[in-house]
Amino acid sequence: MNVFRILGDLSHLLAMALLLGKIWRSRSCAGISGKSQILFALVFTTRYLDLFTNFISIYNTVMKLVFLLCAYVTVYMIYGKFRKTFDSENDTFRLEFLLVPVIGLSFLENYSFTPLEILWTFSIYLESVAILPQLFMISKTGEAETITTHYLFFLGLYRALYLANWIRRYQTENFYDQIAVVSGVVQTIFYCDFFYLYVTKVLKGKKLSLPMPI
Repeated sequence: MNVFRILGDLSHLLAMALLLGKIWRSRSCAGISGKSQILFALVFTTRYLDLFTNFISIYNTVMKLVFLLCAYVTVYMIYGKFRKTFDSENDTFRLEFLLVPVIGLSFLENYSFTPLEILWTFSIYLESVAILPQLFMISKTGEAETITTHYLFFLGLYRALYLANWIRRYQTENFYDQIAVVSGVVQTIFYCDFFYLYVTKVLKGKKLSLPMPI
């Protein structure tokens, strides 16, 4: 554990809290990609299958449970409680374009050819691209609500802080997880354009808007 890991976890938790708070207060999930939330729920489910078999620390266990709970509550709100407000017409990213290559890569590139290890690897690869349906939805509608952009910012910040965590661990422990680091870099790259727009527009009180796809 180091400060970057803790700040990364807090940033991730804040992102999920912002999203849930936005849905609950507005009684609407408009502008939120249900497909991205399904992918994140799948990420946590496949990653935390060791929850009851591999105890690391109370902190680790509590965070796993909180992330799982938040992920499934979000999915329930989108497809259950507030499904009438869900913008399915713009949430059209085809998940098979992500799932098929991620599944294939999980079998080809992993640390151990065992079920739990393959599923953990799958979760790492999937998390790196799980935000794409949300970014695609924003590009399709041309804009995003301020609270949604805050959610995306802290989600991206979480990944950037985790990269700093891996660097710190390499410096202090000589520990290097190639799969996690490479996937983290890929995920952070997807956020680069968004970070620029967030700083130049959202933080100045302007609404984030993107060019409409042709």
